[in-house]
Amino acid sequence: MRQFMIEPLGGTAGWEVAGYNIAFTNSALWMMITTVLLVAFMALGMKRELVPGRWQMMVESFTGFIDNMLEANIGKAGRKYVPYVFSLFMFILFANLLGLMPLGLVGVHPFTFTSHFTVTGILAVMSFSIVLGVGFWKHGLKFFSLFVPHGTPLPMIPFIAFVEFVSFMVRPFSLALRLFVAMMAGHLLLEVLSSFVIGGGNAGFGFSLLVGVPSFILMVGICALELLVAGIQAYVFALLTALYINDAENLH
Repeated sequence: MRQFMIEPLGGTAGWEVAGYNIAFTNSALWMMITTVLLVAFMALGMKRELVPGRWQMMVESFTGFIDNMLEANIGKAGRKYVPYVFSLFMFILFANLLGLMPLGLVGVHPFTFTSHFTVTGILAVMSFSIVLGVGFWKHGLKFFSLFVPHGTPLPMIPFIAFVEFVSFMVRPFSLALRLFVAMMAGHLLLEVLSSFVIGGGNAGFGFSLLVGVPSFILMVGICALELLVAGIQAYVFALLTALYINDAENLH
């Protein structure tokens, strides 16, 4: 489980503020690296050339993808949320992919901060806060009608409203949990298989053929699957955020 441990890079002494330790950690370092790479990626793709280069085409493809997704799920009103949802999608995507890079070959151990519930939880709370803000700002107290679907029989309203309210309040938890579990499970599985490869190799040629080689082949397949999961999880997080914002915009 060492790969999931948050460790201060410069020690903890002298970093106490109001009873909280604010030492710079490996998690914060990889968040900073992700942000820098994302800013560099966007800067290279915003040259506005008449004949787009590869970087500009990639950036335009990603922004167009998010723009189309928001328009399909929210309508024309979804365009104003493109900057936030695009930033959210790209940040999660870059973080997930960086955690899968084989940087251990050069002595650098990548840290997948999206495998921590505290990080995914903050991202989910940010999205949920936007939903609440938009809902009450645009509809006022009418926003509570979201918990009573149209056509609900009068005797069933208290029960349905309670169920819908609980379902609504669980959204940020489920949103954060989905990303956290997916990323943590994949890394744990790779760690277990790598221990089989190393253990089989240390046990001799026979065990290496019987255990190590099949485990290594399975690791290659799972690494390819994890690259797919990294993209899918970023997309699912952005898509659910768009769907939740749609509820606030249109009271569906």
